[in-house]
Amino acid sequence: MKCELCGSKEATLIASVEGARLNLCIKCGSYGKVIGKIMLPEHTPKEMPKPPQDKELTESIVPDYSRLIKEKREALKLTQEDFAKHISEKLSLVHKIETGHIEPSMPLARKMEKFLKIRLVEEIRENGEKPTGSKSGALTIGDILKIKK
Repeated sequence: MKCELCGSKEATLIASVEGARLNLCIKCGSYGKVIGKIMLPEHTPKEMPKPPQDKELTESIVPDYSRLIKEKREALKLTQEDFAKHISEKLSLVHKIETGHIEPSMPLARKMEKFLKIRLVEEIRENGEKPTGSKSGALTIGDILKIKK
C-alpha cells in the first residue's frame, strides 16, 4: 500500500491529518496524529480453509410435527394456553400448529424443540436424503448397508 500523501513509499501508519484518516509512510506520519499501524500482508493471520462440502444440507420440519408437539405437551401436563405462555406465543398459533393447519417457522420450531426437548427440525441433503452417521461418528448398521450398495 502506498503512502496517500507522498505516494512513493510503503504506508505503515494510519494517521489523522486535519480530520482525514490516511495511510501514511513513517516520514509523512509526522504531519498528523498517528492512530495506529497497518498490518502488512505477511503479518496478517491466515484464514483457515473451509472444509469442502460435497452436498448442501438444508433444514426442514419433521412431517409429524403436530403429533409430536401435542403428545409431549400433554405428557408435561400443560394446556395449550400454558404452553403458549411458556414459549411467548399466541394460543391460536399453538392450536393451529397442533392441528396441523400451520407449519411452524424455523425459529419457532427451535423454540418449541428447546422447551419440549424434542426433535422438530431435521437436516436433509440436497438430493433428499437424511445425513448418515451417528452423532458420535461411529458407523451404524444403516451406514454399513449403504456402503455395500
